[in-house]
Amino acid sequence: MINKLAIIGSTGSIGKNLLNIIVKDKKKFKIVLLSANKNYLTLYKQALKFNVKNLIITDKKSFKILQNKTKKTNIKVFNSFDKLETIFKKKIDYVMNSITGIDGLYPSVKIIKYTKKIAIANKESIVTGWNLILRELKKNKTKFIPVDSEHFSIWYGLKNLKKESVEKIYLTASGGPFNKIPIKNFKSVTLEQALKHPNWKMGKKISVDSATMINKIYEVIEAKNIFDIPYENIEIVIHPRSYVHALIKLNNGLIKIIAHETTMKIPIFNTLYAYKHKKIPSKPINIKYLNNLNFKTVNSQRYPMIKLLNLLPSKNTLFETVIVSANDTLVDLFLKRKIKFINIHKELFKFIKLKEFIKYKKISPKNIQDIIKLNYYVRLKLLKKVYKFSDV
Repeated sequence: MINKLAIIGSTGSIGKNLLNIIVKDKKKFKIVLLSANKNYLTLYKQALKFNVKNLIITDKKSFKILQNKTKKTNIKVFNSFDKLETIFKKKIDYVMNSITGIDGLYPSVKIIKYTKKIAIANKESIVTGWNLILRELKKNKTKFIPVDSEHFSIWYGLKNLKKESVEKIYLTASGGPFNKIPIKNFKSVTLEQALKHPNWKMGKKISVDSATMINKIYEVIEAKNIFDIPYENIEIVIHPRSYVHALIKLNNGLIKIIAHETTMKIPIFNTLYAYKHKKIPSKPINIKYLNNLNFKTVNSQRYPMIKLLNLLPSKNTLFETVIVSANDTLVDLFLKRKIKFINIHKELFKFIKLKEFIKYKKISPKNIQDIIKLNYYVRLKLLKKVYKFSDV
């Protein structure tokens, strides 16, 4: 049986990793759709290699170039996710969404009805629009698998268990590049230092989010949303080696520890082959790592972003969009060297506590447009009205 699938964000690291897995079992898969934002050249090469007939590229300039490039082929090129019904005649088997940022929400929600199973690596869409995603999953009877190593580990560890049997979930954090430097040195942290993650090779944005620890705040929100477990039952622990990805404490006294080597290939592979007991080449258990797990609690002086946990509403609201949008904007300013590293958390807290944004703690998103409009407004307000970065 040939499995039909689509990869949203195929030119990024998650998409490329998935294609590297598929190429080893190529005869069993048919890729119906690939998508990218600007990287038309890589997308085109992927289409030729895997014989893909449908491409989506959202950047207008790149779309025109790719359209021209595919004129004499049977490849159809689209500029948005608005015409999925022309691509999918019936439900396919699997979709991976690995687009970064809030831009990943729209394709997630739109494509659910066309697939039997969706794997989402996009943190921001789960953080800001989980109620919209969940509504579509239920309506279309589509299975969902998280891709983040932590959430995949929890998902795997909770198989065949009811949420009532869970006492606590522990999400592990490496501590990023600033786990050991003196706190007094944070004022002089450079962009280059912030981008040097000790364990993972990641993009610039996610590397900075790891350094500030806000990526773990997102992961706590994700865990609460995906597994329907209250915040008080979720805790972050520092684990510098990133060998253990989740610990699940059960009511019966047992503790499940899910560990694997620091590669995204393992969770990606298992989302694709879930329920099929397929073997992936992997390293033997690292006894040295197991003998030196070195867990510790999070120091709020070193990682002040952890205090965001005290501000989160218990239900999925638009306040999460305010946090994500403000952080995205501030990280972008840091990457452009317009603000210091310590200003990311300082300005974020100052901004989200403004009266006009606190009110969103009581308002849930009704549709995608609610999130998109608020995201745009927050970014604009942060840049022009509050900090007046007129040259950005």
